[in-house]
Amino acid sequence: MKIVELVLDLTDDQAGIEAISVVESPAIEENFVALNKHEVLLKEVDSEKRILMGAALVPNKQIYRRNDKTDEEYYIYFSEDTVRKASELFFKKSNHHNATLEHNEKVDGTYITESWIVEDPKKDKSALYGMEMPKGTWMVSMKIDNDEIYEKAKNGEVKGFSIEGYFADKYDLNTNLENIEIINKLKELLK
Repeated sequence: MKIVELVLDLTDDQAGIEAISVVESPAIEENFVALNKHEVLLKEVDSEKRILMGAALVPNKQIYRRNDKTDEEYYIYFSEDTVRKASELFFKKSNHHNATLEHNEKVDGTYITESWIVEDPKKDKSALYGMEMPKGTWMVSMKIDNDEIYEKAKNGEVKGFSIEGYFADKYDLNTNLENIEIINKLKELLK
């Protein structure tokens, strides 16, 4: 199966992460610390603060994708460098107030209060909450003033973060239409 590295095309004004969505099934397969019912440390989380903490992007983690139009199956991933640049661009564009629910509806009353890149997995703040995140992971804490979203989090209806943004395939950045035509002709000949 094809594995595609997604990168930021900094020549494109739309490039980067526009919002962070709270979702039931995050593609990166990492849940909020506040929602992980197996952790004893949850008792130490102050629920009055209404803050969810979790991974927004994990570097080099292969994420399964399927193109419904072509039935093509593949994996995507982000390098450590792309994760760092994407997190910086997110704040540069002042997108820390942008959140959605399940990538469908814009949500008010939420904002990112904290953001960091894991430098040392054993000493990182995420480890304090029982999370084992690899070096280069982008962690965020989201303040939830929205009662509906907070109830969904408490009830386990949403379990993690998922980014929304514009990235380019590294393959696409390194090819032009002429090369694509040649590749397609070669594929036809090999059939």
